[in-house]
Amino acid sequence: MSSWPPKDPDEVLDYTINWRKAGNECLRPGETIVMSTVEVVSGSVTIDSTDDDGSVVTVWLSGGTVGEVCQVRNHIVTTEGREYDKTVNLRIRER
Repeated sequence: MSSWPPKDPDEVLDYTINWRKAGNECLRPGETIVMSTVEVVSGSVTIDSTDDDGSVVTVWLSGGTVGEVCQVRNHIVTTEGREYDKTVNLRIRER
């Protein structure tokens, strides 16, 4: 499981999942994302919005409680009908 850089509970920050990047090379040449859903699996962060450009999913997150490690899962469906999940840890800490 991978991790994003930590955030303060008062911050609203964007985080990305690159589905073409090394270690995440799920998309084949010419294949793109046709559907993406993002959910908080554990923790108290809030998903403010999500977007994708066909290969990178951007998630805007706010909130959280100091000391917790939140888990955020992204599920995608591709133009070829493949489905993938990726869960990322996000530590909440005071800055």
